[in-house]
Amino acid sequence: SPDEGWQVYTSAQAPDGKCLCTAVIPVQGTCSRDLRSHQLRQLMEKVQNISQSMEVLDLRTYRDLQYVRNTETLMRGLDSRLKVATESQKSLNARSFQELQERMSELRPLPPVLEQFRADSRLIGHLRAEVRNLSGSLRLIQHQMGAYDYEELQQRVLLLESRLHSCLQRLGCGKLTGVSHPITIRASGSRFGSWMTDTMTPSADSRVWYMDGYYKGRRVLEFRTLNDFVTGQNFVQHLLPHPWAGTGHVVFNGSLYYNKYQSNVAVKYHFRSRSVLVQRSLSGAGYNNTFPYSWGGFSDIDFMVDENGLWVVYTTNQNAGNIVVSRVDPQTLEVLRSWDTGYPKRSAGESFMICGTLYVTNSHLAGAKIYFAYYTNTSSYEYTDIPFHNQYSHISMLDYNPRERVLYTWNNGHQVIYNVTLFHVIKTSGEL
Repeated sequence: SPDEGWQVYTSAQAPDGKCLCTAVIPVQGTCSRDLRSHQLRQLMEKVQNISQSMEVLDLRTYRDLQYVRNTETLMRGLDSRLKVATESQKSLNARSFQELQERMSELRPLPPVLEQFRADSRLIGHLRAEVRNLSGSLRLIQHQMGAYDYEELQQRVLLLESRLHSCLQRLGCGKLTGVSHPITIRASGSRFGSWMTDTMTPSADSRVWYMDGYYKGRRVLEFRTLNDFVTGQNFVQHLLPHPWAGTGHVVFNGSLYYNKYQSNVAVKYHFRSRSVLVQRSLSGAGYNNTFPYSWGGFSDIDFMVDENGLWVVYTTNQNAGNIVVSRVDPQTLEVLRSWDTGYPKRSAGESFMICGTLYVTNSHLAGAKIYFAYYTNTSSYEYTDIPFHNQYSHISMLDYNPRERVLYTWNNGHQVIYNVTLFHVIKTSGEL
């Protein structure tokens, strides 16, 4: 379903024998939202409830049966005394009558026990009907699934997803040809902010970081999973030693990279040790809204991560306010190499890196599109026309995550993601 992030594309063969294909990974697996999966979970809950009810019935029936057995002798004795009294009323004196009353009083708990037996009998009939319904539902699901049981089917889906991830890794880098419709994850916070997952750690690490606001902020929330972020629970707070400026932050290999407020200093903050590992000034880089994106917000310095590593986008007076892209050493924050793109930063809505290519949107408002691409591998550029649906009309953060191959955005108080379509030319070798 398109709502689940899946997109299907046909493949073709080039004249030279190369396979032309496109791969788009969904945001989440579909197995957890499958209707039969939901039905099976409901059935499992019913089976568990029935099992618990049967255990309670078993204990209660055993207790009541013991009581009935203990009163059986008393009932026989009472029956013989009543027969004697009926046959010879003379033998029923005051003393024997009192004894008979005492024996009768000992049997007073018996009627409630018998009433409990009747109720338990009705409950057993209800449970029997439930079991019949469960059996019918299980047979129907088994018929729908064919020869595979649920566990085997789930393992096959997980295997296919793993192979898809492997395929994407083998495909490597490609050229951006399309962006999906937006997928809103959550609506929270102010109009401006940033949110992200780590761009390098294994996929099992699904923590989400959340930074509300675009200047003077110091509070970073770390959510355990994406689902916790959606529900707003299970998070810890980090208080940065230096406030941030803008929204161009990124999390890379367990550390947060951000621009220190009222400076052109880049800061590397390590989450586990809760300390700044290194900070370094970006020589000549403008700050405090000297060269921001078109929306302002102290967005002079923008950190990014792609398949090739850590980058920073900014501009200087020397290059007349045009966007500069620099490769940065993630350990020392030293600039390794820089490119002058020739594109004025104040005319850009936002930008992001994919496979060494900087993509720039022409606006942060509705009607935006990906308008410009700069290729660092060839130091060349081209103008593009890739539609970009700006659903909430004001984007203040846009970043690519190479691990998940999606775009993260903060759009007018909404946290949104986009799938991307990359064009690859590969030679097939063996089974993917």
